Amino acid sequence: MLATAAFQAGDSARANGAAAQADRWFEVLGPLSIGGPGTVRNLVLSIVVVVAAVVLRRLLLRAVDQKVAEARARYRWSKTSSYVAFLIATIFILAIWFEGMGNIGTFLGLLSAGLAIALRDPVADLAAWVFIMTRRPFDLGDRVQIGDHAGDVIDIRIFQFSLLEIGNWVDADQSTGRIIHVPNAFVFSKSLANYTAQFEYIWNEIPILITFESNWRKAKQLVEGIAASQAGDVVEEAKRSMLRASRRVLIYYSTLTPAVYTSVQDSGVSLTLRYLCRPRQRRGSSQSIWEAVLDAFAAEQDIDLAYPTQRLYVNPLEGKAGARAPLPDEWDRRRPTEPDGAGQPGTPAPP
Repeated sequence: MLATAAFQAGDSARANGAAAQADRWFEVLGPLSIGGPGTVRNLVLSIVVVVAAVVLRRLLLRAVDQKVAEARARYRWSKTSSYVAFLIATIFILAIWFEGMGNIGTFLGLLSAGLAIALRDPVADLAAWVFIMTRRPFDLGDRVQIGDHAGDVIDIRIFQFSLLEIGNWVDADQSTGRIIHVPNAFVFSKSLANYTAQFEYIWNEIPILITFESNWRKAKQLVEGIAASQAGDVVEEAKRSMLRASRRVLIYYSTLTPAVYTSVQDSGVSLTLRYLCRPRQRRGSSQSIWEAVLDAFAAEQDIDLAYPTQRLYVNPLEGKAGARAPLPDEWDRRRPTEPDGAGQPGTPAPP
C-alpha cells in the first residue's frame, strides 16, 4: 500500500512538473500566439498544410511530365499548380489561426488597407497580373513592345513578366540575348504593342535609292518582280490570318500584295518596297530581297544605285534645251541694245 501510494505521488509530481514546463513554454510562445496555448498546435498544423501542398503539387507535376510532351503545356501546369497550391494553403492556414469568419474578415480588411498604403506598387502588379491572365493582351511566346522595351515574352509571374530583348544596339529586331524583367503594372501605365497577337504579320519597308540618270521605270519593274517572287508567298496565309483576326477585332486591309512606291530624294529616285512578313523573319526576308535587287541591278547598264556624291552641274551644257542658260559667247549676241539718245546706236546695254 505504501509503495502504491508513493508511486501515485511520484506520478502526480511528474504530471505537475510537465504541466509547469508546458506553462513555461506557453509563456515563451505567448507573444507569438493569437489563440493562447493552441499556438503550438497551430504551428504544427500550418507546417503540415504547407508540406502537404508541396508534396501534392510535386506528385501532380510528376504525372503531368509523364503524360504531357509539349514544353509550353508543362510550363503552364507548373505555374498554375503553384498558384493554386499557394491559394489553398493560405486559406487553410487562415482557417487554422483565425476562428470564425468575423475574425478572418477583420484580418483581411486590415491587411488590404495596409497593403494599399504601404505596398502600392506590388498591389498594382498583382492587379495587372489578374488583368494579363484574364484579358490576355499578350501570351507566352508573343513578341511585344511596352514602353522602351521590346522582346519575346518568356515568363509571366505574379509581380512581373520577362522579355528576351530584341533591338536596342542590334538591327532589324534581332535578339540581344538579354532578359528584361518588366513590372506587371506597366500594362496600365505604358503603351503595349503586340507583334504577333490577332494578325500574325507586320508590314516591312525597304527603301532603294537609284541615281537620277537611271531608268527608274525599269528599276521599279524589276523590284516589283522580285517582291512578287520573294514576298508574295505569304499573301494567302496573311489573308487567312486577317480573316481570323477580324472575328475578334476590327482589322482590315484592302490589299495585302507587295507594292513599290516612287519618291524623289536629294541623291536620286527612291523606290520603297512595302511587303508583309512574319515579325521574326524581317531580317531574313530583307536580306533575300536585297541580294536579288543587287544581282538584278548589276545586270543592267542603265540602272545605278545612288549614294551621297558631289558633282558639278553646268546648266548650259546639261540642262534641258528650253531651260539652259546662255554660254558666255552667246551672251553678247543676246543682250538688248539701248534706244537712240541713250548712247551710240547699236551699243550693247550695260549689264
